[in-house]
Amino acid sequence: MAKSVADLPSNEPAPQYPIESVDNALKVLLLLGERDELRLTDVAQYLAVASSTAHRLLAMLQYRGFIRQDSRSKAYRPGTALTGVAFGILQRFDVRETLRPFLEELNREIAETVHLGILDGTTVRFIDAVESPRAVRVASRLGQSMPANCTSTGKALLAQFTQDEVRRLFPEEELETLTSNSIRSRTELEIELEAVRRRGYATSSEESEEGVSSVAVALPTDGSPVGLAFNVAVPISRMNRSDVRRIGELLVATVQDARKLLH
Repeated sequence: MAKSVADLPSNEPAPQYPIESVDNALKVLLLLGERDELRLTDVAQYLAVASSTAHRLLAMLQYRGFIRQDSRSKAYRPGTALTGVAFGILQRFDVRETLRPFLEELNREIAETVHLGILDGTTVRFIDAVESPRAVRVASRLGQSMPANCTSTGKALLAQFTQDEVRRLFPEEELETLTSNSIRSRTELEIELEAVRRRGYATSSEESEEGVSSVAVALPTDGSPVGLAFNVAVPISRMNRSDVRRIGELLVATVQDARKLLH
């Protein structure tokens, strides 16, 4: 098996009284950060332990929500506790502070509501926002969560995944919807994601909320387990095709500038 980040030497001194089971659990989580999924045989082989030992270790991680097991393939993937920890760290990280000026600049330039969103499984969470100064505007969604397939932010982030990764996230053909315009099937979503990849930006027209149109562009993940995207939300009465294209191009340029500050 190829070397994992867990195999690399640590800069910290080894603990005086190491606990092998804890070390193995942490190694599994580090390994999961490098792969889309893990199987029992992978873990047993990597840790050089019996399958029964690997199974007990995985069962405890699953019990605590750090991993989940696919009912069909039996493979293990990140659980809600793990993504929750990542989200909590991201909230306290400087990333929002770093990206806040870009939200403010977008807001000044187009006078519409702008958001910063993050993908958590099949859900989008909005972690920062600047509301439009106009009387008629889209209200801030700060702190809200929505199905990724119903939002331009979600589609922009999902477009960075391969088809296989998308299908693992959405094992069923039927998808959750918010309005009559929401994408209802995985097949329809895959077609839409191809269009997003070609254009370079994602769109939504009354798919998450009636009367709301939006455009979003994701920051390249560059190996990060957490995806981020900028979103501009506009009342549908103020959004036409040329507006969509203009905002999309502006977001692409914004992402290119923002990306430089995150590395």
